[in-house]
Amino acid sequence: MNEPRRGADTLPPCPSLTSTQPRIHPLPGHSPKPPTEDPAAPARTAAILASPSYRPADRDLDFLSWDAVRGVRLQIDYEKAQLLLEQHRIVHTIVVFGSTRLKEPATAKARVAALEHTAAATPGDAKVARQLAVARRLLANSRYYDEARAVGRLVGEASLRCNGRLVVVTGGGPGIMEAANRGASDVGAKTVGLNITLPHEQYPNPYVTPELCFSFHYFAIRKLHFLQRARALIAFPGGFGTLDELFETLTLMQTRKMPAVPVVLVGRDFWRGAFNSDFLAAEGTIDPEDRELFGFAETGAEAWDIVCRWHAAAGTPDLELKGSTK
Repeated sequence: MNEPRRGADTLPPCPSLTSTQPRIHPLPGHSPKPPTEDPAAPARTAAILASPSYRPADRDLDFLSWDAVRGVRLQIDYEKAQLLLEQHRIVHTIVVFGSTRLKEPATAKARVAALEHTAAATPGDAKVARQLAVARRLLANSRYYDEARAVGRLVGEASLRCNGRLVVVTGGGPGIMEAANRGASDVGAKTVGLNITLPHEQYPNPYVTPELCFSFHYFAIRKLHFLQRARALIAFPGGFGTLDELFETLTLMQTRKMPAVPVVLVGRDFWRGAFNSDFLAAEGTIDPEDRELFGFAETGAEAWDIVCRWHAAAGTPDLELKGSTK
């Protein structure tokens, strides 16, 4: 019997090759051109290897910072958080905003005591007097730290009941954001922080779940992730950043660019002082119905109850905030 002919139409009787299986005979180019063939070759090769053009694009930070590559940066800024949130099966989020400057009551109290001591030692110092007045206001408002922590705890308990599909999300920073993340952490629930790179050093608060703490380059992409899964926005007293996120959310709902969600402003007196929606409606710059896009609460428990009743009335699919066992 004739031996089977081996050639282009016949495979040898051996296992399939894999990318990790070494070759018996190395391919040409596996080593640089030797100086025995050209004395100048090693220096020329070294110059090529050191050239920025030779760096793989995904490892070339200088190239990735070019203006022309901004589209790619925007995409990967979005995709990393998106893929990881999907891996953790996170479907719904409760977003909590508020001032970075509202600390725990004990910390705020210690700050006031220190400034009172300084003021007593430097009577008539206008700068110290102003610092003390601000510190006393921050102390008075430090109760919101405890209320935000209570919100985080309530969301965390709901998260545990629904196998982590619902989580509390903050900007990952200090103050009110820390409090909300901390409350969820208190009960052993996952909690998300969407941090942002800034010109100055900024650390995430220590209560965010490590696998769910993200650092964004672009505010726009960070804002997108804040609202993409949002089922409520709970806003505590805050400054420009809090107002920015609040007004963007209200604008998106006003213009029907996003589905309505409950927006709860904790601290009626603060918020009515920060912006007057009745005045805006009277001036005709918003419609009376736009004032119904948000409501007020005084405590974290009250804010959470409003969110729960809103979704119960709306019949939001796949979202049972109280008593869920899914």
